[in-house]
Amino acid sequence: MDQIIGVLKWMVTPEFILFTFLGSLAGLFVGSIPGLSVTMATALLVSVTYSWQTSNALATIMGVYVVGVYSGALSAILINIPGAPSSVVTTLDGYPLAKKGESYKALKYATIYSFVGSLFGLLVLWIAAKPVTNLALKFTPMDYFLLALFGLATVGSLTTKSFSKGLISAVLGLMLSMVGIDSVVGTPRLTFGLQELNSGISIVPALVGLFGFSEVLYVISNGTADGEVAKIVRSVVKTKDILKHFFVSLYYCVIGTFVGALPGAGGPVAAFLAYSEARRINKKPSVPFGEGAVEGIVASESANNACIGGALIPMLTLAIPGDAVTAIILSVFYVHGLRPGPMFLMESPDMFQIILAGGFLGCLFLLLLGTLVAPRVSKIINIPKNLLLPVVTVLCVIGAFAGNNRMFDVALMFMLGIIGYFMRRRGYSVAPMTLALVLGNMMDSNFRRAISLASSESNKMAALFGRPITLILLFLTVITVTLNIPAVKRSLAKIKNH
Repeated sequence: MDQIIGVLKWMVTPEFILFTFLGSLAGLFVGSIPGLSVTMATALLVSVTYSWQTSNALATIMGVYVVGVYSGALSAILINIPGAPSSVVTTLDGYPLAKKGESYKALKYATIYSFVGSLFGLLVLWIAAKPVTNLALKFTPMDYFLLALFGLATVGSLTTKSFSKGLISAVLGLMLSMVGIDSVVGTPRLTFGLQELNSGISIVPALVGLFGFSEVLYVISNGTADGEVAKIVRSVVKTKDILKHFFVSLYYCVIGTFVGALPGAGGPVAAFLAYSEARRINKKPSVPFGEGAVEGIVASESANNACIGGALIPMLTLAIPGDAVTAIILSVFYVHGLRPGPMFLMESPDMFQIILAGGFLGCLFLLLLGTLVAPRVSKIINIPKNLLLPVVTVLCVIGAFAGNNRMFDVALMFMLGIIGYFMRRRGYSVAPMTLALVLGNMMDSNFRRAISLASSESNKMAALFGRPITLILLFLTVITVTLNIPAVKRSLAKIKNH
């Protein structure tokens, strides 16, 4: 009851509402413009909000997160270019529906079921966070190390077509996380004699470079995104027609929340899984899938927005980000002196209430902005790239400099941006690298702690791996890596075909 009162208290605080609204508005515009992403917007916000009150910073970022995930559907429907990776599936039916002159109908369905998905995910976060925390309190240092390792193995298998490329990206991130003064021995590691690297690689310039500046370079190299904006003609869309998909959308929400809670999986995976389930369930869709079936939009938008609450569960209770955005939100917590993990709900219940309140307000603003502003956003989608990209570049420079007031961080941002660009050109996702950069120190300290504790035991292997939770995590990690070995995948494919 205290928690409900706490959440409601924040939801009626004028200043909190204002910051959430501003974040929601920013999320709508940034997410709907191809070439920009909610991940990049959140990364830039880390540097802007580091000096703010924690409540205002979290309110803004939750607004950006909730509405930004939804707004990727706008350009997906109107010009067949997803504003976010999780909106790729929305293009399959959203754009064909818009080409038929029913873009208003497509946007209406996307708005309503994005709201349903976001609300469902946040409610599951509210209910499930405490049980997950109770389980996490039983974790040993080795369990935390294996959990992070499993998260990196999972993200490597899901974010790139090649599992080996995902692992290489993760290893690069781990190497970057090792830069700086060794926390145990006290000697410099991988600093190459540079005094500025003794404190390690700052998260903010790294994120801004990998997601912001690399995106600028990637858009420039690909040229201006083409695509004719579908005209939005207001039409009557009956509420009963929209709501008849409500109960099946809850099934897609369950898929989205579950996938979101898996470290590294995220919206694209959830949307594809929900879409395949929609094709299996709906034997008689309104029109064939791929030709403008509203059932496809319902599945995609319900699932990818439900991922928001799901991805926050491991981030808050285990300090393991569920996706790239929550990896950045995790860095916001660290910047503001907070420590997510098993003790988070007990030590900082007010911060948990702030996240829930910001999320719920974000859902309300999603509905409001999606209904009133989204139909008018087609003009913004076609902002010339020669005006947009310089602004983004300046924001990247300001964001990188603002954290520590060092030009070295700006140079670091440019360097990592260039590395991120070439990685993307070669098919290497920067998401595993980002997660590894955030998780690296935790993995390092927990592994050393586990070895140190086991060294005093007579049976060292039993001390390290002799608990059920440890064995389950070890098994999951080994299985994930094994099933993604090319030879094993080919063998399994042959067995399946027979």
